[in-house]
Amino acid sequence: MTSMKKTQRMTFRRFLILLLAFIVLCVGGGVATSGYLIPLVWGLNKSVEAAKSQMVAGESVSMDLTALPQMSKIYAGDGKTLLAQFYTQNRQVVALKDISDKMQKAVVAREDRRFLDHSGIDPQGIARAFVNTYIKKGDTQGGSTLTQQYVKNVLMDQALSAGDPITAYHAREETISRKLREMLIAIQLEKDHSKAEILQGYLNIAQFGVNTYGVQTAAQRYFSKNAKDLNLREAATIAAVTKNPAHYDPTVDPEQSEFQRNIVLNQMEKYGFATPEEVKDAKSVSVKDSLHPSTVQIGCQTAGNAAYFCDYVVRTIMTNPVFGKTAADRRRLLYQGGLRIYTTLDVTAQNDAYNAMVRHLPIGDPSGLAIMMAAVRPGTGEILAMAQNRNYTAGGGDDNSTSINYAVGQELGGGTGFGIGSTFKPINLVAWMMSGRKITQPLKTSMYYPINSFACSTKKFGTWHVQNAFGTTVNPETPLHALNFSHNTTQASMGQIMGLCQVGKAMEALGYQNAMTSEQDVMKNLEPTMLIGTKNTSPLSMATAYATIAARGKRCTPIAISKMYGPDGKEMRIPSANCTQTLDPDLAETAAYAMNKNVTAGIANMAQLADGRMTYAKTGTNEDISISGGGFIPQLSAFVLVSNPKGYVPIANMRINGVYRGYWDGANLPIPAWKDFMDTYIRDAHIPAENSLGKTPSSKYF
Repeated sequence: MTSMKKTQRMTFRRFLILLLAFIVLCVGGGVATSGYLIPLVWGLNKSVEAAKSQMVAGESVSMDLTALPQMSKIYAGDGKTLLAQFYTQNRQVVALKDISDKMQKAVVAREDRRFLDHSGIDPQGIARAFVNTYIKKGDTQGGSTLTQQYVKNVLMDQALSAGDPITAYHAREETISRKLREMLIAIQLEKDHSKAEILQGYLNIAQFGVNTYGVQTAAQRYFSKNAKDLNLREAATIAAVTKNPAHYDPTVDPEQSEFQRNIVLNQMEKYGFATPEEVKDAKSVSVKDSLHPSTVQIGCQTAGNAAYFCDYVVRTIMTNPVFGKTAADRRRLLYQGGLRIYTTLDVTAQNDAYNAMVRHLPIGDPSGLAIMMAAVRPGTGEILAMAQNRNYTAGGGDDNSTSINYAVGQELGGGTGFGIGSTFKPINLVAWMMSGRKITQPLKTSMYYPINSFACSTKKFGTWHVQNAFGTTVNPETPLHALNFSHNTTQASMGQIMGLCQVGKAMEALGYQNAMTSEQDVMKNLEPTMLIGTKNTSPLSMATAYATIAARGKRCTPIAISKMYGPDGKEMRIPSANCTQTLDPDLAETAAYAMNKNVTAGIANMAQLADGRMTYAKTGTNEDISISGGGFIPQLSAFVLVSNPKGYVPIANMRINGVYRGYWDGANLPIPAWKDFMDTYIRDAHIPAENSLGKTPSSKYF
């Protein structure tokens, strides 16, 4: 108790000494001191009482450095390949042991040479500042200790992180009450924490240049090295910046930076932090010649051909409540949270996908068509690759550049999607079997179906005129034969018999989604024409649906993030793939059998993968507006779509990638691009053949 009273008396005495010096200090902003003391003395009691009230309330600042705004980084699935960085303050927090001794001493010499001796406030420093400012008429000085500067920075950051710019302003305005508040918190901080902890905090929070926060970021930006490796010359250069981060930044004004660096070196010699020989050597090289700058780029535009995948990751974070209750919370987490985000992206798959897409439809092709692809790993939901023949740009751009990720739905950065045509037909086949029917059952077909004969249709009136390619029909025909030869009339017959609700249930079981957010509830958007693929969807949706068959009926929600860590190294919650067995495995086996027959005995023979590997694929043509193709093996599912994003532009009588055709379909472009990717990635990733899937259809469905 006695020692506590002594500490309180010392603290209050120091406070009064500092207050009396501070009253006549530079907070007046150059106002003449004449008449200045009277109103301040009159308000002294209120200032003291307000400051004491804050002290009694226990106000303090956190020494938790993980709470500082820090840069977030997104990595590929290998955990090493950096895709992108996001920040509002370019900062990386490091421990004091990872900051060179020269750097620590340089900052103390520059900012607060008595740092090791005072208790948070420095009456001698205040008096010196007063004399230099008012007696000698030198530059305005505030006499703040390094501890006080740390407090000021933390209070500003806390306010900005909370989205409170007014409080942030008050945390830096030059007023007596703000100074008093800083002093009292600094005193308390010094009582509760060691000098090493405070110095570590300051070195991580201080600004060392234009959008450069903390010595680790400064060391990397100016010298392309870590803070622990800084020498005397480099440390003094960085320490000099804090007095005026905008003007003393060595990349902004090397000459002024050198002048300030030499001031720091002189101080280090004067206070015994460096020898005269060391200082002489440090001065022998100019700042300009000592710099080895590196540029820290921000955003998905740095991710190269994986930029659209990166964009998908960002939008996942920005829209999913797992990452915060509000959009502002989620944005703050990404841009200030110091996250380490590890994704599902396979670098090899991404490169192979992109190369395959631009080989078959180069960027800037005169056709103006876009080709897009998504690939997922069955049974996991992991997105391995997204690619399209466009340059990623956050602000849009010309016809060859866009921020729209055509491989995904509208909710996560895609457009309104595209019709896929006959690649939808495997979903009808799954629905047929889910209704308890066999794919070998002969069906009566027609080219005219009353719309009100389709149960669950959201459209009720009229007649649907449907025909096969070139105006034909087959009557009777089995669902299996109709799939293999891509006949439309049998799809209509199947839909009429089982009802569209059954198709909607199959879509949900497979993980299929319409592209437009207004149509995401598939059960509320059922109409007969969807049976032949007229609904707009995305490559990711179809790759996911096919992956459910490849995984023998296990449906997984697509995921792009595999792990995420906060700045404290703790693993954070992320969206789950929610893998669930939604189809009878025998049904999935039979569907795989049918899609393999489409390759070996149907019209998709051009999809056959190398080395005789069992291949499961389907082609599609949505009138003459868009063409598609996709398929899978047990370890990989991918889907390719080609269309013109500008709207209705017929893909007929067109030269594409130097080849002219009067008629284009899924077999001409999407499937060759799909096969190119599949064969290349299977080879590069050394994926073994697994030819058991779909070898024998189940008697329940065949």
